[in-house]
Amino acid sequence: MASHDATDTATAAVPEVAPVFLPTVWGDFFINYSPEPFQMSEERMTERSNQLKERIIGLFSCSTIVEQLNLVDTLQHLSVDHHFHEQIDSTLRSTHAGEFNSSSLHDVALRFRILRQQGLWVSPDVFSKFKDEDGAFHVNITNDPRGLLSLYNAAYLFIHGETELEESISFARQHLESMEGKLEYPLAEQVRRALHLPLPRTLKRVEALHYMSEYKQEPMHNSSILEFAKLDFNLLQRLHLKELKALSRWWKNLYREVGLNYSRDRVVECYFWAYTAYYEKEYTCARMILAKIIAIIIMTDDTYDVRATLVECRQLNEAIQRWEESATSLLPEYLQKFYLKLMSTFKEFENELKPDEKCRVSFSTKAFQILSSNYLQEAEWFHQNHKPRFNDQVKVSSVCSGGPWVCVGLLVGMGDTATKEALEWALGCTDAVRACAEVTRFMNDLASFKRGKNKNDVASSVECYISEHGVASEVAIAKIGSLIEDAWKTTNQARFELPKLLLPAVQRVANIMISMPFMYDDKTDAFTFSNRLEGTIKRLFVNPIEF
Repeated sequence: MASHDATDTATAAVPEVAPVFLPTVWGDFFINYSPEPFQMSEERMTERSNQLKERIIGLFSCSTIVEQLNLVDTLQHLSVDHHFHEQIDSTLRSTHAGEFNSSSLHDVALRFRILRQQGLWVSPDVFSKFKDEDGAFHVNITNDPRGLLSLYNAAYLFIHGETELEESISFARQHLESMEGKLEYPLAEQVRRALHLPLPRTLKRVEALHYMSEYKQEPMHNSSILEFAKLDFNLLQRLHLKELKALSRWWKNLYREVGLNYSRDRVVECYFWAYTAYYEKEYTCARMILAKIIAIIIMTDDTYDVRATLVECRQLNEAIQRWEESATSLLPEYLQKFYLKLMSTFKEFENELKPDEKCRVSFSTKAFQILSSNYLQEAEWFHQNHKPRFNDQVKVSSVCSGGPWVCVGLLVGMGDTATKEALEWALGCTDAVRACAEVTRFMNDLASFKRGKNKNDVASSVECYISEHGVASEVAIAKIGSLIEDAWKTTNQARFELPKLLLPAVQRVANIMISMPFMYDDKTDAFTFSNRLEGTIKRLFVNPIEF
């Protein structure tokens, strides 16, 4: 939070404008950027992709269960599995229903991970065959790096109470670390990445960039799959570039119009965050709406945090709760254009949706009002110099992370996935949505704590825990780490416990959650200090894959 004049009067002095955020690293880059033409026309690339796609579909019908599982894994690693939904779904359902008697740790772990990710329950008992009577793993698997890596990644699909999977993670990690320096490419690279961040928590598109260069070294690699993946990546990249150009223009106009130049100028990073939820061609509308929602979150957050007095925070919240143009008169002059632009942006969302989809925007409005109420609560705490109890702080600050609104907002443009039930589930902020919010908040707080507290910040979850329990910072950080792990277990569990119709929504919420370890890697806030994202954004959106 910003350092405000804490006097609770209408004549409170306007606070000094808060910590100045670094300027955008992008400027007008995406507005002005025109990519070099491909050597092959986009029409020809699409035609070639369709030919290869048919060839890949044929691979599903003429292979063993293990070959099918490896095929699914490859398509997921290369981030082209969205083209084969029907084939993958059918394959995994029959695999789930059938017997599976492989003695290979890799095969058993691969099946476990892929089925659990798909929302199909598999018991951890499948790993019993690799253990002795005392529950310890057989010594011989310590010489199987590929099997250990698969076990390690699979075990991260654990749910609450699965201590045997937590033990599997420790066991596999210990042995992978001891052999890391002796492995050959590409397995060595895959182990290194997994030890840093396990596969189920890795951003799919970033993993695809790594795996495209590694896949051709795999003994069973298929040149048609690799060619298809490269074509698909480059074609999608052109679409993403067009979206970035349009979004950057929208933001430039909005930023200039509302004049809130104390706010972070991060529209490219907002787009990247929306892209982590869904990158597929059919989700252009959903992606653009979500990117705009994230941009609004940032602007609103920075207003509450770094510019508004307490009186102005209350006025802004009252206007947002009323949600009508006449409420503009409640606001100080510098927020009036912002408020009107908020309302018109939500109207634009409605205009982009089909008649029977327009009601979704009301869910997004409600989520925004809930977010605003919680921003106000943080402001009240700050101005009263009040350090809340840990649980109270987490309840409010996890909503203030923006995560719950993002989980509602990501559904608004999502076609048939955004059922009334899915929107009500997201708005209710239970299970996976709450877990996403908590991971967002805790990782952000750990990054802030490592960086050092700004004099203007409201007390973080780390500080509230230290204060309430009288413990050293290391103890609080360890506790927050265990709560992050609990949140991952909750999201994994939601895949099995919620009605199947909600699974597509759960998977997208999980995607947002998966973006957090990337955004807050090494306890740094790469969104705010966005030069850390510059290289990844170029690789995803600017540099095509070479053939």
